[in-house]
Amino acid sequence: MKVLLMYDYPAGPGGLAMQGELLYRGLKEAGVDVYPVHFNSPLEKDWYYRWFKPDIAVGIGYWGYMPQLALHPQAAGILPVPWLVADGYIAGYQEVLNQLPLILVTSQWVKEMYMRDGIDGSRIEVLPVGCDTNLFAPYDRSHPKVQAVRDALGLAPEQLLILTVGGDACSKGAREVMQALAQVDGALPRWKYICKVWPQARTYSQNEADLALAASLGIGKKVQYVTSIVSRNYMPLLLNACDIYAAPSRLEGFGMLQVEAGACEKPVIGIRAMGMLDTLLHEETALLAGVAQKITVNEVVLENEAAPGEQRKVIFDTPRTVDYRADVNDIRACLTQLMADPAYRKRLGKAARRRVAAHFDYRRVAEKFIQVVREKLNIR
Repeated sequence: MKVLLMYDYPAGPGGLAMQGELLYRGLKEAGVDVYPVHFNSPLEKDWYYRWFKPDIAVGIGYWGYMPQLALHPQAAGILPVPWLVADGYIAGYQEVLNQLPLILVTSQWVKEMYMRDGIDGSRIEVLPVGCDTNLFAPYDRSHPKVQAVRDALGLAPEQLLILTVGGDACSKGAREVMQALAQVDGALPRWKYICKVWPQARTYSQNEADLALAASLGIGKKVQYVTSIVSRNYMPLLLNACDIYAAPSRLEGFGMLQVEAGACEKPVIGIRAMGMLDTLLHEETALLAGVAQKITVNEVVLENEAAPGEQRKVIFDTPRTVDYRADVNDIRACLTQLMADPAYRKRLGKAARRRVAAHFDYRRVAEKFIQVVREKLNIR
């Protein structure tokens, strides 16, 4: 089996980059003949097509990357296998995707979204994102590296840390978490809510709006936003510094951070929807809030793929769900239970790590990839 793996390479700390990097590592360790290349490097990809002659070119991204992930290798006579995440809906690529014998997606919910948008479900296989369970492993709070993280964040020894990490915090459900915290603030042990977000233009404006909400709720002094790039080596320590990882996301095709938090034996608060139905087990490895609201749209305006710079309107026959909102009352109940019961937090966290090791370790994901390719494409 000869695999060309197209992703954001060399890998930074971003989710799509790590999705590719961990599959590359897993396949390499399994003895597969595999090379990584940046998905948007036509010159280097063409070089690989000519001398490496891969059996398949596996590309990681969303539907907007289809020219790089599918059309480019296809034009060179190489079979593309896109590994797609959820990002809205497929706009104009139904014909391309329905001609491919295999499409990989990150969760059952993503598969359902692609089928909703006209893709033949028999071509779609679910392949979860891998987790490095050696790197993402539990540390005692007293470990010097973990304690240094807590000290840097200004946490008192007895203070509980609730953590959310994302490109921005709002999309991970932070505003719903803040509303829940405000409702039960006086009845809970000392706490601090920290949101670690990525530096980008939209993040700064969203941070201001979120912090204004925290202030209006009367919890502004207990909510802290940290806007920073961090490495993959730092993330396990940040996760280990927290007591509860809270991310009842508004849109989540998989939920890599929820899985990594579980690998660090941290209880997770999620939402009973989307990719988290694959990764989290309610009252076993995590607590899942119900869905209070679905945000739908009847139309969108997109850039015309055939004519960059031009826009086109797409009107849906049926409204499309573009966002979910978790039930604030459910989040409040989850927080109350977890913050008041250290033993329960520990039990959920240990069960979470066992599940991650069994189902989402990057080596298990590589094994499943090999199995699927052999069964669906008859490539050895």
